Amino acid sequence: MNVLFIEPAFPANQRDFVRALASSGAYVLGIGERPYEWIDPETRSHLGGYQQISSVTDEGALEAAVREAQQQMWIDRLEATVEAHILPAAHVRERTGIPGTTSRTAYLCRDKVAMKEVLRRAGVPTAASAGIASLAEARAFAAEHGYPVIIKPRAAAGAAGTFRANSPQELDAVAAESGLADGLPAAIEEFVEGHEGFYDTLAVEGHVVHDFASHYYPNVLEAMRTRWISPQIVATNRMDAPFYQELRAMGRRVIEALGIWTSATHMEWFMGPKGLRFSEIGCRPPGVGQWDSYCAADEVNLYREWALAVCHNRTGSALSRRYSCGIIALRPTRDGHIAGYEGTDAIFGKYGDLVVGSHFPEPGTPTQPVAAGYMANAWMRLRHPDYDTLRAILDEVGERITVHAS
Repeated sequence: MNVLFIEPAFPANQRDFVRALASSGAYVLGIGERPYEWIDPETRSHLGGYQQISSVTDEGALEAAVREAQQQMWIDRLEATVEAHILPAAHVRERTGIPGTTSRTAYLCRDKVAMKEVLRRAGVPTAASAGIASLAEARAFAAEHGYPVIIKPRAAAGAAGTFRANSPQELDAVAAESGLADGLPAAIEEFVEGHEGFYDTLAVEGHVVHDFASHYYPNVLEAMRTRWISPQIVATNRMDAPFYQELRAMGRRVIEALGIWTSATHMEWFMGPKGLRFSEIGCRPPGVGQWDSYCAADEVNLYREWALAVCHNRTGSALSRRYSCGIIALRPTRDGHIAGYEGTDAIFGKYGDLVVGSHFPEPGTPTQPVAAGYMANAWMRLRHPDYDTLRAILDEVGERITVHAS
């Protein structure tokens, strides 16, 4: 099995996918934007070849690199795991005759408006939504569906570029800030009240073989805008509870409607007064190192499970469901440089045996803005057999640890 893997060195967890492919018996070749010498020695040891191109999202350059590899050997798979790479890879895959996620599926998992139109026809409950390209269209949508409304790019990951408008005045301000007032296309949705989480799967030939559910505390928009909050993402091990059965059924309908075959998926959802509502999906693994949380929670190498699915249409291990696992972001007190930490010794002394990952930048390190994400500054990942106990421990971590900045 000869596999071309896009961008093997960045972000850092890409090397885990490369290692897993090699360990599953694949001959791995990389295509990336960095010089070969910049790739760490371990990742280089798993690569049978590498081509550097100007941009892996430049379909012309990517196709040329793929065709060059095809002149040397048969290429069985072309794989990508980063949101921005999924659609270019699908287009090139089809033009070069390599099986995998189709451009239709990749497009529907990327364009939020088209995605929801298809899923509504399939009976999946979603928020009302539309594609807009002017403030007038946004005002018309809000007049029909009411405030608040959410405006976001038609194709984006996470909460990037996402705004909430609670009134006509706020809508005018959001239109100016987002570029909508200047004609930049966007997606607009009714605001869905409720708790927010996500449902992640690994599908093989259209069937879910592994699945996971995680919860945001608080919801993403608030978490990405509020410095004093130490937000959490917590994966549950209570997947047999009734709510998750409903969530799993919805996920299966989404995968079928979008034509997802053998791939990782990342689905966002809300649960509130109107019941369970689908939000959006990516045809790729989740971000913020969430697969590492699943590996720790379920005592499985999920990267290897993915590689076995890609290369052999199967997985190799069962999930233990032994632990819940969560990550907590620890924000600096201000923008500037890390000055030091308070409370870490007490937390590690009390809960060190539960810690399965952490990152505390050295004093003097420049801080990253709150909107940069959950792993942009300091963070900790912990696991515990009981979900509620874990939630209480993560709350304590957020209350007791302070990241000082100056």
